[in-house]
Amino acid sequence: QVQLVESGGGLVQPGGSLRLSCAASGRLSGIYTMAWYRQAPGKQRELVASISHSGSTNYADSVKGRFAISRDNAKNTVYLQMNNLQPEDTAVYYCKRNQWPQVNDYWGQGTQVTVSS
Repeated sequence: QVQLVESGGGLVQPGGSLRLSCAASGRLSGIYTMAWYRQAPGKQRELVASISHSGSTNYADSVKGRFAISRDNAKNTVYLQMNNLQPEDTAVYYCKRNQWPQVNDYWGQGTQVTVSS
């Protein structure tokens, strides 16, 4: 079993920054992908960014150039640095992990990000 704990959400003004963290624990594999998703009220959950165990990254078009995903393998932690936040970034942000050889996905509990003046 794998546990994911997110932190770092909060209220920020437009143009501000936040850094989210997702710490993984439990039976971890060295071959994995971790990702950040978000879900705004009334909308479907969407992929924001992902990073593989090798360091390959992928971003949604809406956050390219503003968000950066990174990892610290020693801490089993993934980060999402969010800059120039806009009201449309308001959502609950979830961390997800999938790892070889398991087929199921693991999700965190979510952290609220609110961008408002």
